Amino acid sequence: MRELFTRGGVVTAGLLASLSPALMAQGFWEDSHGKLTLRNYYFNDGYRDGGEDRKEWAQGFLLNLQSGYTAGTVGFGLDALGLSGIKLDSSRTHAGTGLLPVHDDGRAANEFSSLGVTAKMRIGATVLKTGTLLPKIPVLVHNDGRLLPQTFRGTQIEYTGIRNLYLHSGHLDQFKLRNSTDSVDIYPQGYSGKKGSDFDFAGASYAFTPSLSGTWYYGEMREFYRQQFLGLVHKQPLGPGSLTSDLRYFISNEAGEARNGKVDSDMFSGLFTYKLGPQALGVGYQKVSGDTALPYASVSTVYSFSNAGVGKFIQAGEQTWMLRYDYDFAAVLPGLSFMTRYYKGQNGDFKGREAREWESDTNLRYVIQDSTFKGLGVELRKATYRSTYASDRDNYRVYLTYDLALW
Repeated sequence: MRELFTRGGVVTAGLLASLSPALMAQGFWEDSHGKLTLRNYYFNDGYRDGGEDRKEWAQGFLLNLQSGYTAGTVGFGLDALGLSGIKLDSSRTHAGTGLLPVHDDGRAANEFSSLGVTAKMRIGATVLKTGTLLPKIPVLVHNDGRLLPQTFRGTQIEYTGIRNLYLHSGHLDQFKLRNSTDSVDIYPQGYSGKKGSDFDFAGASYAFTPSLSGTWYYGEMREFYRQQFLGLVHKQPLGPGSLTSDLRYFISNEAGEARNGKVDSDMFSGLFTYKLGPQALGVGYQKVSGDTALPYASVSTVYSFSNAGVGKFIQAGEQTWMLRYDYDFAAVLPGLSFMTRYYKGQNGDFKGREAREWESDTNLRYVIQDSTFKGLGVELRKATYRSTYASDRDNYRVYLTYDLALW
């Protein structure tokens, strides 16, 4: 609950408490909503180089409560995110999938939980939030690939007062791993030191036309690295279908003390997807230039098309080809969808070793569309990963999910 006691959280909570019940009712309660998400995950990570397989099964609960805003020129609100995970099956030999915390004796915790609170304020087209945040921006994407999401603590401001323009800026000072209740300073993936830092960001998105949009973001992990992102998305009719071109470019350098060493990495990532009826076929290419791998915050998701089930394909000099196919079975069985993709990376360098890798992912998902169990989702995932510098892995996952609207 440390997020509740940030300066912004205390000030906003005090202001809310001083408002009359009449003002509170005009938007604060009327526009509020609550949702409980249930996640039942089985995770099996098979190592093909002699290491022990990691296998665990757990139940997660995500309680998301969001208020509206109080009436008046300046509106105030409060959100809460309750997270809880319960062990269903694990052992000391097979723990460590990332679903559950692991104690010093190598055994997974029986349960873990945390509460995040976010105070918010709205003035016209400007929204200010402080407390627990789930950033999803090109220079920092929180990881939601396990039982519970990775969360960050900080303050952000968003502005939408100019047509077709979105402005965004913020400061983050701590985060929680997806299988932890401890808030720690932010640090980059692969960092073995003990001195973390803060993360600052600013960005803008603009829709030039209904079919063309551009995005720019700047992020800096103080004393570690700075990173710029440029992106363009274009969609146009092509024959009986449509073609979407998504181009992304990262520029990364060291910052301040460069506590994790030199950073010299530019990366282009592009995906071209042709959609025809229920089918979509994507072809992509990615190239990392410079002397180091692309930097990113620990355990977070990389905003590239190569952020696969196991690998990321972002080593220095690495070139990656991507192929993806999606099919929506809505005409046959509404709620059923299929996805398969393949990545091949080569010519990379990992600490002086040649980095070559490939991965294939296949997902099959079904969400019940009506009846008593409407909204219940079942997803099967399989990933096969082979590499010259990392462990070969066969990864299997079974996800059962259900969203329950509370009001």
